[in-house]
Amino acid sequence: MLTQEEVVQLLNPVKDPFLHTTLENTGGITSVTIKEDKRHVSVKIAISKTNTAEQMELQQEIVGILKKNGANTVGLRFEQLPDEVIQKYQPAAEKAKAEALVSGNSDTKFIAVASGKGGVGKSTVTVNLALSLMRLGKKVGIIDADIYGFSVPDMMGVEKRPIVRGEKIIPVERFGVQVISMGFFVEDNSPIIWRGPMLGKMINSFFSEVEWGDLDYLLLDLPPGTGDIAMDVHELLPTCKEIIVTTPHPTAAFVAARAGQMALKTDHEILGVIENMAYFESKITGEKEYVFGEGGGQKLADVLKTKVLGQLPLQQPYEEEDVFAPSVYQEDHPNGKEFHKIAAKIIAKLEE
Repeated sequence: MLTQEEVVQLLNPVKDPFLHTTLENTGGITSVTIKEDKRHVSVKIAISKTNTAEQMELQQEIVGILKKNGANTVGLRFEQLPDEVIQKYQPAAEKAKAEALVSGNSDTKFIAVASGKGGVGKSTVTVNLALSLMRLGKKVGIIDADIYGFSVPDMMGVEKRPIVRGEKIIPVERFGVQVISMGFFVEDNSPIIWRGPMLGKMINSFFSEVEWGDLDYLLLDLPPGTGDIAMDVHELLPTCKEIIVTTPHPTAAFVAARAGQMALKTDHEILGVIENMAYFESKITGEKEYVFGEGGGQKLADVLKTKVLGQLPLQQPYEEEDVFAPSVYQEDHPNGKEFHKIAAKIIAKLEE
């Protein structure tokens, strides 16, 4: 029967499928247990990426090696290597590309769209601002970083899923905008119950493992409030600018100020405030009704020492029979025109 030492010797030459170096180098064999009476070998293996097709192939390879050398049954458990080990052995080209995107050496401009509370239209703003930037000739991507409330794919009518090419995830493209979202990796709209550190790794993966290409703008739809994800983004992207979304209601503006203050404390420039649901304009009389009050956007801008980039009325996109995108405003729609103006202001400010 195999001994623990023999199992380690047999598996040491096996390579991590993503780091392309041996388990001996990474310290990937973390536990070996032998049950001699049943000729059962249990092994715990640490690799750089778990729950992948490559892990399944590695599992078959390891089981084959151990059974060939005397094991009757094999039990395998996988866990993730520590970040410092992954960074040490990560292929140089992949590491350089990922680091370039977030290091400040990239030409990509990052804009985080934040709010103090949910339900104010932050994701709607992200989607339509991205489309307006694209319509102005920019190459644009969206990271739906609202891990618990991912909605960007549904808003844009995205029905496809990302594909994997080599070791990179290829984002889905819709209306000329590239999109990656936690929603692509969750089955049946299941709830997310991850803790903060795990979510932080997912955000890092959206940068390092996605093949974005040469983007002019990458927009991040942040979760509402000032939680772990927002803090991770502020730490990861020191050059990231921020847009704060609110409604005119005083409470929404008050809590939105917290998100803005966090951006200021971490030295992130606030591009401005967008006031969503600013009013309802009657098609019959043309009168404006301020359903959620007035002045919240301007008061928030004053507190944060910035400007109101735009005020968006309560309006639905036009219905189109052959296009399903329930939250996308057409270019000739009044709100589409307003988003166009906002996008033009942003380009003028960031590219002046």
